[in-house]
Amino acid sequence: MKIVCSTLFLVLFASASFAQSVLRWQQIVGNISVNSPVAGIPSGGAPWTTTAGTASVNLSTGAATFQVQGLVLNGTNASGTPGPVQNVVGTLVCNAGTTAQTIFNTPMVPLSAQGDAQFSGSLGNLTASCATPVFLSRAGSGAAAPWIATGAVHTTSAS
Repeated sequence: MKIVCSTLFLVLFASASFAQSVLRWQQIVGNISVNSPVAGIPSGGAPWTTTAGTASVNLSTGAATFQVQGLVLNGTNASGTPGPVQNVVGTLVCNAGTTAQTIFNTPMVPLSAQGDAQFSGSLGNLTASCATPVFLSRAGSGAAAPWIATGAVHTTSAS
């Protein structure tokens, strides 16, 4: 009986661990604050807005998708356009704000004149633990690339 209970406990524990393998953000929203770093990543120099967007990351496989629509400046002389930004990168931050923080970036994808971009591919091998996950859309690539939009309404589910 002890063996059966122990085995059942391990199966249930393993199932719970695998059940949290897909991260989803039901919205992508523009950055409205010009001095608001996230996980050490600087924010853009002007407010941004979006009309729609979603993102998902499968922690088990590394598969990632995001799409954003209407990612445009909200203010400045380029208001209502992406301004000088022609490409964006999707960034997953795992364990944001901790010493175990890890950052994963998609390749750069084009941002249309209407502020639309999409990506479907892989982030590679991801960390086993992704507590406090954050999804960012960043202008350009590299460590200094500012974030201009973020995932909102985060959910976690089984793959």
